[in-house]
Amino acid sequence: QVRLEESGGGSVQSGGSLTLSCAFSADTYNYVYLGWFRQAPGKGREGVAIIDQARITTYATSVKGRFTISLDNAKNTLSLHMNSLKTEDTATYFCAADSSLTWFHIPEARPRFMGQGTQVTVSS
Repeated sequence: QVRLEESGGGSVQSGGSLTLSCAFSADTYNYVYLGWFRQAPGKGREGVAIIDQARITTYATSVKGRFTISLDNAKNTLSLHMNSLKTEDTATYFCAADSSLTWFHIPEARPRFMGQGTQVTVSS
């Protein structure tokens, strides 16, 4: 059973930085894509960043140049390094695993596996 557990959320001022971590079970490697999506109150899900087994990364336009996704195989940990945070980055961030990219591109689609989420609040 794939398990994903996020940590590292919190409150930060605009312009600040935060790093999210996602500890995952070893069987998560059976799925091609690991990534993050977020959901703000009253808004749909938004794919933020993904990394595949070849370490190729893809980012949402809204975070490109500010966020970096990374994968530590030795620790089974997926990270999202967030810099230059903006108030519009406020959301609950979820770690996800799937062999399809549908969930990343379509807000109504859920990834096959996801964690419980961690809250990020950016204040002005």
